[in-house]
Amino acid sequence: MSAQQAGAVTSTPGMEPLPAPIARAQRTEAPPVIDGVMDDASWMTAPVMSDLTQREPRDGQPASENTEVRILYDGNAVYVGVWAWELHASQIVPGEAIRDFEVTDADAVVMIFDTFKDQQNGFVFGTTPAGIEYDGQVASAGSGGGFFLGGGANNQRRFQAGAGGGFNKNWDGSWEVATSQDGEGWYAEFRIPFSTLRYASGDSEWGFNLSRRVRHLNEEAFWSEVPREFNLYRLDFAGDLQIEPPTRRSATVTPYVLGSSARDYAAGELGFEENGEIGGEAKIQITQGLTADLTVNTDFAQVEVDDAQVNLTRFPLLFPEKRPFFLENAGFFTVGGGGADLFFSRQIGIASGSPVPIKGGGRVSGRTLGLNVGGLYIQTDGVAEGQNRNAYGVARVAKELPGRSKIGALFTDRRSNLDGDENQTYAVDGQLGIGDQVTINSYLAKTETPGRTESEVAWDVTGAVATRSFRANATAQQIGEDFNPEIGFVPRRGHRYYQLFGMYYIRPSKFFRELRPHVSYFTYRNRSTVAEQGFEISSRVHIDNHWQWDSGMELHTGANWTREGLYEPFEIPGVEDPNGNPVIVPSGLYDGWDAQIVYFTDQSRTVSFNSRFNWGAFLSGDKRTSSADVTFRYGDRSSATVAATYNDVELPEGDFTTLLTSLKLGYFFTPRIYVQGLVQYSDQVDRWSTNLRFGWLNTAGTGLFIVYNDVQGFDTLQGPQARSLIIKYTRQFNVFGM
Repeated sequence: MSAQQAGAVTSTPGMEPLPAPIARAQRTEAPPVIDGVMDDASWMTAPVMSDLTQREPRDGQPASENTEVRILYDGNAVYVGVWAWELHASQIVPGEAIRDFEVTDADAVVMIFDTFKDQQNGFVFGTTPAGIEYDGQVASAGSGGGFFLGGGANNQRRFQAGAGGGFNKNWDGSWEVATSQDGEGWYAEFRIPFSTLRYASGDSEWGFNLSRRVRHLNEEAFWSEVPREFNLYRLDFAGDLQIEPPTRRSATVTPYVLGSSARDYAAGELGFEENGEIGGEAKIQITQGLTADLTVNTDFAQVEVDDAQVNLTRFPLLFPEKRPFFLENAGFFTVGGGGADLFFSRQIGIASGSPVPIKGGGRVSGRTLGLNVGGLYIQTDGVAEGQNRNAYGVARVAKELPGRSKIGALFTDRRSNLDGDENQTYAVDGQLGIGDQVTINSYLAKTETPGRTESEVAWDVTGAVATRSFRANATAQQIGEDFNPEIGFVPRRGHRYYQLFGMYYIRPSKFFRELRPHVSYFTYRNRSTVAEQGFEISSRVHIDNHWQWDSGMELHTGANWTREGLYEPFEIPGVEDPNGNPVIVPSGLYDGWDAQIVYFTDQSRTVSFNSRFNWGAFLSGDKRTSSADVTFRYGDRSSATVAATYNDVELPEGDFTTLLTSLKLGYFFTPRIYVQGLVQYSDQVDRWSTNLRFGWLNTAGTGLFIVYNDVQGFDTLQGPQARSLIIKYTRQFNVFGM
């Protein structure tokens, strides 16, 4: 009898959910060699998990291709073996051979371990036929109660958070995987050390699920069936894994050595300055579920640079956190999302896009006494000698409750070495799950900043419902005029915000896989002293339909009615009219319609294409925004992406255009050795920038890195603005445990 047969059989849409399947991990004294070749005798001793069930395209039906999964463990690690049989092996899509490549664009196997079996938090591990390491951490079952429509976010943000939840793809754990392929399919072997996971001592059962994507069919199937409206991160649909993990502790240290040569031409430096640095991090398991991380002279030279963005609005954009130290258990610290992130770690060690030296600090995170807990303390220097030094503190506690519910509290503190220069944030938050399909999230927060006299309170209530054929959410939110979480991100203050969204799913039997007609509305209404109460700051009505083909190709056809209320003149940043004058739009109320077309092809193809067009009203005139990118892939070893965004704006106050272009190149010798390049040009900031990175990875994102950066002025700024060459080597050492 297979492991799956001990649990549920396949159901069909509309029927009552069946009991979760049960699997058993087999103890072994002869662990397999992780080489992707499934010839180790120990695999044959483990029970077989098979009979996967489709989530799409035909939810509830058996998977079109056979898959077998076996799980072993010893005193050090969990071992997972996957046999992904394929009748048309020549159509297997390997994807790019680079860590954390988007697995939806390739054949893939992805699994999740709910080690505390709280149906909220999990560790994700996956791979593709190219043998990449794909991992992340899930909090709050992958999402909060809905999503935010009101702007201020960034599409590149990889830690997606609703009201207190998300999937943290940037987390890099210490584990290994190897794959192989033949005429009958492809195969994967995983080794995941227990020291990479967090779990309670004495537990003998974890939540577990596994998905397989067959990309040429655009099919996704699960070991424990998941309804079509949800995904792998909905852990209340996971099965059970019987396992007896060891009770042990571990500690690692990860030192680095770095040499650099840099010159800041814009600051008037006359020559290159050579520097050498050492520092590092340590990780200590306090208990099986609680970990302490320490950092000294923290450096992030190897982190990829941000993608440039065009911003023609009054409000700042949010860019994702990519620095390794801040990523582990990041979901534990998350409160808010959308209109207000109450804690956003990029406010530490970065000022105006430039790094601020981090002297050191520590973090405790994990679970103890049935609570999710997190504590963070970091000290930074000023950017230049004599500037303010800052200390940052964060404390977070949350209690997971049955039925996807939880309650929690957050405290943050920032203070400098100057008297009176400090800021605190206090917050409580909660989530209520009603059945499988309804989620309600809320938070209440207050800040304290010396000298602020207006409201420093913020609150949010968001409700969402998701069924197989319909999805909707509604939000009410208020941000006080002086609400100021200085270790958070708040793009707008002094308003009340309302949001409504509804989407219907139509699945024709021919031609299209899915049609998704939907409508949404949001509005910001003034609650500050700068304008009359209720003044309409921004509003939008969006009407659209998504047309999806079986291959994954999509066409979106929509229209937007927008209104912008300027209570004071607005100078559009970084642009000039044909006479070289700034473009200043007078105060007033501006509204109108624009048409929206989005089209993208099958992203797994050798050549793929994305485009977006918004043409219509913009403030006092019109704007035509056109953006497109083309990606070329040569097998799993190389890729190139060319992208451009062009704005053509006509206003009574002055016409202008903006252009943003980029070229991304990558060559992947192996999944752990790569060369990548990113060249970007923006006429809004008047510069070309080049970032070249060579990486030779070891485990958990450590290894050898060589990084070259070059910034050139193009128009007003002439010639080089900055150049640097950095060589960094970092390695992880086990002090005790494994």
